[in-house]
Amino acid sequence: MSNAGLRRMALHQVVISPKTRWVFMQVEDAEGRRGSGEASLNGKESALAEAADRLAAHALQCSTAAPAVFAAAIQPRDLAEAAMVSAIDQALWDLHAQKAGLRLVDALGGARRESITLYANINRRTVERSPQGFAQSARAARDAGFCAFKMAPFDEVDVALCKRGGGAAAMQAGLARVAAVRAQIGPACRLMVDCHWRFDEATAARLIDAAAEFGVYWIECPLPEIAAHIAALVRLRGLANARGIRLAGMEQGIGFDAFRPYCEAGAYDVMMPDVKYIGGLAEMLRAAAAFAGYGVAMSPHNPSGPIAHAASLQVGAAMESFDTLELQFDESPLFDTLAGGEVPVRVAGSSALPAAPGLGVRLDQRLLGLHADCAVRVWAAS
Repeated sequence: MSNAGLRRMALHQVVISPKTRWVFMQVEDAEGRRGSGEASLNGKESALAEAADRLAAHALQCSTAAPAVFAAAIQPRDLAEAAMVSAIDQALWDLHAQKAGLRLVDALGGARRESITLYANINRRTVERSPQGFAQSARAARDAGFCAFKMAPFDEVDVALCKRGGGAAAMQAGLARVAAVRAQIGPACRLMVDCHWRFDEATAARLIDAAAEFGVYWIECPLPEIAAHIAALVRLRGLANARGIRLAGMEQGIGFDAFRPYCEAGAYDVMMPDVKYIGGLAEMLRAAAAFAGYGVAMSPHNPSGPIAHAASLQVGAAMESFDTLELQFDESPLFDTLAGGEVPVRVAGSSALPAAPGLGVRLDQRLLGLHADCAVRVWAAS
């Protein structure tokens, strides 16, 4: 048995939809308590399992009395390993707070807010990708109390097409979807548009002009996020700000140092680190404090399952400065049922914090097995 009293780790992969798999890591201590973390990274499930194999022996030797030590000792080699580091870190923090009888936010230093503002990401719910399909999803989210919405409408656009000069024509189908959603939600609600790194600078500049006509609140990830594009992002931010639009991005950043050059250059108004990828809850808090120093808003990326959502609520409540949190709206009823119905109810576009110790939500072991995409992978302490 390890000196921390950890006896096993288990990796669960769950089928949510044809597009989505959720991946959870559970760590169990000698008393049978389970801490949970989420590492969902669609299309990279095999890489996640391989990363778990590499990390398991070290994780099982880590003490839940000092949960941040595990993540601090590892420099992830890629996004899959960062996701697994983050998931194990969440699980260790969950156990740590459970043992202390504390909510996770209190174990992280205490709550600066007891309610988290949410926006509804309607993208994965929208299987029928017409303007009408997006409008129907927006109506459902508004009926559920949301007044901030995000969509990813540019299915037809990619960087190669933009470089060939076809991007402006291809984005018209996406703009029709944006127009339909704006017409559905009215002028007062926030509308965010995610570009999923599909544009080049020239086409993104044309998008900004078009998006201004629909009162878009922010444009997210217009260009591939590489160092060579930082100057272009700065120029695009200037164009966007002049039209009353924010620029947002960096959802796949690993550690604050990945964000630093974008902050120093002034590339984005809003940074969007993901609790699954940044490399631990302590690193999420470090990044939030740094963003505040640069005058950059913090709005975590969170289009995932219930464990990532609970972790995002808890760490978001511990931050000094916080804008809003993403929620993948109505993708699957498993979002609530898989967590035993313990995910806080969303009311008027906001969420209270889970009240129980730790993350405040517990995965239903029966449902994990019922919806499993493959056999559970288990590692035991020696």
